[in-house]
Amino acid sequence: MPVAELLDRACAEAVELARDAAVARAGVMGVGDHLGVAAEDVRVVTHRFACTHPGYPGWAWQVTVARAARARVVTVSEVTLLPGEHSLLAPRWVPWAERIGAGDLTPGVLMPTPDNDPRVEPGFTAADVPPDTDPAEWAATRAVVAELGLGRERVLSPYGRDEAVERWLLGPGGPDNAMTSQAPASCETCAYFVALNGPIGRVFGVCANEYTPSDGRVVNREHGCGAHSDVTEPSRGEQLATPVWDTVSLDAGLF
Repeated sequence: MPVAELLDRACAEAVELARDAAVARAGVMGVGDHLGVAAEDVRVVTHRFACTHPGYPGWAWQVTVARAARARVVTVSEVTLLPGEHSLLAPRWVPWAERIGAGDLTPGVLMPTPDNDPRVEPGFTAADVPPDTDPAEWAATRAVVAELGLGRERVLSPYGRDEAVERWLLGPGGPDNAMTSQAPASCETCAYFVALNGPIGRVFGVCANEYTPSDGRVVNREHGCGAHSDVTEPSRGEQLATPVWDTVSLDAGLF
């Protein structure tokens, strides 16, 4: 039997019962006109009432009433406030891992790195060393590992390195921006340029000039600014000649 044919007469006529239930639940949200009734199941009907609150246009109170078999009394089963087709809704919930963006990390916030993060890959640790390794040999190996920066469980993968390089090139420390176009020379020739180690050091370094916006930040070798170390101070004015009449020095013989 179609659901429309299941509309129970007693439940459908319980408009005032449904309205009273909606009013008791709504409070300041308000209950407006009766918008209709629909059958949910045998002796189960839902009444819809408009929500009059100005902040909820298009929303409606839905009151479900029911009646037991061979019973005349209709009771309220559920009262809910649901949006309509054109209602104003909150943005779709997005998981935290997808909401976080560049620069969003604040003090005290932990951001775990997923196991499948393509930016990192397994590194070299002591767990890779056989138990019967000679202590002296392992000490020498550990020194080399520390010098190469490999003594970590995870290291930067080629994908993570390329992603960082691309991001830095397009950032404020890259070669294509207004600051660089007006600079007298590039960072590569500046005394304040501190090169990074590893493959990235062939392209990037850190600025150590406190008077520039790039101080303490990664800059491309082709980046530049007006505080280049080779920019010399303008020459001072000419030295004034000795005055004809000396009014500064004292002659001790006069006293």
